[in-house]
Amino acid sequence: MADLDPVLLRTFLVVAETRHFTEAGHRLGLRQSTVSQHIHRLEAAVERPLLLRDTHGASLTPDGEAMRGFAARILEANDRASAFFRGTELRGRLRFGTSEDLVLSRLPGILREFVRSNPLVDLDLTVGLSSTLHDGLEAGELDLIFAKRRAGEERGRLVWRERLAWVGARDTVVDPAAPVPLVVYPSRSITRNLAVEAMERAGRSWRVSCSSGSLSGLTAAVQAGLGVSAQSRLLLRGELVELRSPELPPLEEVEFVLMGRASRLRGPAAALASVIARNAERLQDAA
Repeated sequence: MADLDPVLLRTFLVVAETRHFTEAGHRLGLRQSTVSQHIHRLEAAVERPLLLRDTHGASLTPDGEAMRGFAARILEANDRASAFFRGTELRGRLRFGTSEDLVLSRLPGILREFVRSNPLVDLDLTVGLSSTLHDGLEAGELDLIFAKRRAGEERGRLVWRERLAWVGARDTVVDPAAPVPLVVYPSRSITRNLAVEAMERAGRSWRVSCSSGSLSGLTAAVQAGLGVSAQSRLLLRGELVELRSPELPPLEEVEFVLMGRASRLRGPAAALASVIARNAERLQDAA
């Protein structure tokens, strides 16, 4: 087998992330034909198909899933070696904000690896509602955020999207004759707004049974049986389960995105964003 070209690996990772050759080309500044050539050369090097193509985009084969992990580790090691021998190790202070549900995924482990690989970077971590993080970024108080946005919005770099789940305690029963008790964040929360909108579209009556500004508060309320909550599937563990009931209408998707103060990230912000994007699948596996 031929050596794996880092250029081809980078192209492959972007295609694996976007699942679309055209969007990958836009991100990389390449023509779609060039992206296709890179993937073809990588598949020829490993002598196995890595992607399945159709009119809607591309999906990973089992070998492609394996290559995604190998490519991320190879490129990370390559970047570290290059920085070491160029004497250009990252340094400075990075003010990073993320939402609380992501903190409960494998993000802390990824942050730990980033800090170990970049010992001269001081990381200031802020955890809060996505709306609050967006405010902090616009106010110049944060350099990079990893948070949620509503599906269809354009700001930020998409990492993955998922449909929200109705989350409740294992013994939760939704009474069809009563308003659905909702456990929600304060009014500017994306998940709160999507939960209420789903109820309104379905013509289902509802009430706020508990409101809390922290995810730990919402989780405690749900575990206590105070109601149901619309949340990311990252929270489905332990006593919290996804509720499937005809009394609970379908929820829309949310998108997890990375966003910096400028359209083009630089320095520690660019490095951390790249590490998180490469580990997107690992983060989702925490669910």
